[in-house]
Amino acid sequence: MKGAINIMTKQNKIVVISISFLCIICTACGFRPLYNQTGAANSQALSSVVILKIKDRSGQKLRNFLLERFFSNQRSQITTHILKVVINEEIKELNIRKDGSATRAKLKVTANFYLTHKASGKQFKGKVSSTSSYNMLGSDFATLGAESDARNRALRSIAEDLRLRIAGALINAPSTNKKTINPKKDNR
Repeated sequence: MKGAINIMTKQNKIVVISISFLCIICTACGFRPLYNQTGAANSQALSSVVILKIKDRSGQKLRNFLLERFFSNQRSQITTHILKVVINEEIKELNIRKDGSATRAKLKVTANFYLTHKASGKQFKGKVSSTSSYNMLGSDFATLGAESDARNRALRSIAEDLRLRIAGALINAPSTNKKTINPKKDNR
């Protein structure tokens, strides 16, 4: 019985040491969770981004969803970055009947984004996409409503993905206030 207690305490010690070691390694490599207590820092970084207008009605909706997420508190007086987003939609009809009509459709919305630092011109770019399905009903009005709902779901998902990706890029970006030394130049 006493040996079993010693084994349990040895196992507990190994677990505690392992977890401590992992925590030290993660902090040493610069890992910072996005949802850490620095939520104010994320909000401040996002509020310094200017979101350019996006084409079409879907673009207007996406821009509004982004504005809701980026400026939840208030806009920063100083803007440091410009966000340009280009969206593309693709509708694919599924479940084709014998008469050639479709009963389901898949809407894929893709957003290419370009985050540009105003002072340095450095650019962070990427692609985010979301797929949403909807029923194609006998009534055209009902089908348009289902398609609009699917589009809104996809655009909200893209807005949230963009918020996370851009917040990560802004928080993890090296500070541009530091002087960079170019080793190729010789100041003699």
